[in-house]
Amino acid sequence: MRLNKRLLALAASLAASQSIHAGTTTANLGVTTTVNSTCVVSTTTVAFGVYNPASASNTDSTGAVSVQCTSTTTYTVALDAGSNPGTAGNVNTRQMLAGASNLLPYQLYLDSARSTVWGNGTSGSLNPTSGTFTGNGSAQSYTVYGRITPGQYVAPGSYVDTVVATVSYT
Repeated sequence: MRLNKRLLALAASLAASQSIHAGTTTANLGVTTTVNSTCVVSTTTVAFGVYNPASASNTDSTGAVSVQCTSTTTYTVALDAGSNPGTAGNVNTRQMLAGASNLLPYQLYLDSARSTVWGNGTSGSLNPTSGTFTGNGSAQSYTVYGRITPGQYVAPGSYVDTVVATVSYT
């Protein structure tokens, strides 16, 4: 019995000494990052459908350029002359190609009246978005207005072109 009392006393003493040494402490953990200006661009095809050169009317269509930039990032949107311009780098001479050598002129515009060529600021074209757009973190879409003028009796075929949309940002 005496041994049990001593063991109980020893256990109580150990328990008391452990609670004396128990405690907590805290420290602040810093969390940091750097966000650089960035933009993502995507496009929707300007699909003219079937072109009838005998029609007296223009063949019009629209597409879009969509830009998503970090908030407060300023940017411009330029469209190049495409893969088949009549004059290298000249956005005023855009052409679609069918086969190896059949070309069909067309144009891309900034406005629904199709009066201002959307280009890259060279060859008399405008890059109208220069300094005017600011990212807000959401996708911002810009309509591209396309036109093929009537009376172009080109060879039958499927005509295509690739125009590069370039977003420059700071």
